[in-house]
Amino acid sequence: MDGLRAVVLDVDGTLVESERDGHRVAFNLTFEQFSLPYRWTPEDYGELLAVPGGQQRLIAFLTAQGVAEGRRDDLARGLHRRKTELFQELVEQGRIQPRAGVRELLDDLASEGVRVAVATTGSKAWVSRLLEQQFGLDRFEAVITGEDATVLKPDPDAYLRAAKAMSIDPAADVVAVEDSHAGLRAAKAASLSCVVVVNDYTSGQDFSAADLVLDGFDGFPAVLHDPFGLAPGTRLDVVTLARVARCAAGAGR
Repeated sequence: MDGLRAVVLDVDGTLVESERDGHRVAFNLTFEQFSLPYRWTPEDYGELLAVPGGQQRLIAFLTAQGVAEGRRDDLARGLHRRKTELFQELVEQGRIQPRAGVRELLDDLASEGVRVAVATTGSKAWVSRLLEQQFGLDRFEAVITGEDATVLKPDPDAYLRAAKAMSIDPAADVVAVEDSHAGLRAAKAASLSCVVVVNDYTSGQDFSAADLVLDGFDGFPAVLHDPFGLAPGTRLDVVTLARVARCAAGAGR
């Protein structure tokens, strides 16, 4: 596709509806199994998502609960290990579903020969299984996870590693697709143009630096921020992504 060489995608909240009814559920099951009194409501979890990375989220939460530092870090590691196992079980059960329009977008990219990678802070074990189950792992030329990146988003490390794995200049006609402010910052710091597709948890975040912001992948998504006047139609497609890449390159972004 002219003007678009590669697309690098986030997973949690972007490709799949995983936060409220996936990760949050697994965290609560873990608290129950550890006989801890904590339970995260959907509203609680929305606030906690301001901290990228599950283990870091637990550390921040346990600190706020007054758990002593010496116990906190060991407890967070154990909780996160078990939470990851429980989340994998939810994945195996087919409980984590793609967002509407994602499969169509991936088909578009494949038909046009656009290279595709993943850059996520999620754990490799469940990310790989989820991608294989829902989309086919062979769609993705590179899969960078929280184990691969030395620093989590909003640091650009995951995106830089994805670009390196594809032997591609991230500033050369590459578009990131994200759902959060932290992800947008990471993509921009890696010199990628970025389209944001918000979800219920992220819709109120600051996306003024994005190249396009939509409220969904398909179904005539509402355009929330469109600095280039692209006015996408019924869904986010490969043509729109190519236009984003060309406009961002022309603007020197």
